[in-house]
Amino acid sequence: MIKKVFKDKEKVKSLLKLIEEREKFLELDIKFPTIIVETYYEIIKELSVASLLLDGLKAIGEDAHKEMLDYLINYNEFSASDVVLLQDLRKKRNKSMYEGKQIEPNYLENKEQNFKKIISKLKNNIKTRL
Repeated sequence: MIKKVFKDKEKVKSLLKLIEEREKFLELDIKFPTIIVETYYEIIKELSVASLLLDGLKAIGEDAHKEMLDYLINYNEFSASDVVLLQDLRKKRNKSMYEGKQIEPNYLENKEQNFKKIISKLKNNIKTRL
C-alpha cells in the first residue's frame, strides 16, 4: 500500500549518501554476481524510496517493494519494460536473499547496463526535484 507522508528532503539526502557508499562497493573487483545484483537492487530500491518521499509518499506492507517499483511508471522517464525489469530484479534478489539461490553470471552480464540506466534515470528524477 502506498500512503501519504511528509515530504522529507533530509531523509532523501541521507539516502543519497548511503547510495554513494553502495556504488563505491560496486567499483570493487567483486567476483560474485549474486552480491552485485543484490547491491544493484538495494541502490534502485533506495532511490525509489527517495523518489516517493519527494512526492510525499511511502510504500508500506507486505507488497511494499513491488508497489514502490510499480509506482515508477508514474514518472515519464520510466517505461513499462523498465518496471518489468525491476520486478524481475526484485524476484531474483528475493530468491537469493530468502532461498539462497545464486544469480547466474549471464543475468548480470545481460542486465547490468539496464540497471545502470535506471539508476541514472532515478538520480536525475530526484535531483530535479530536490
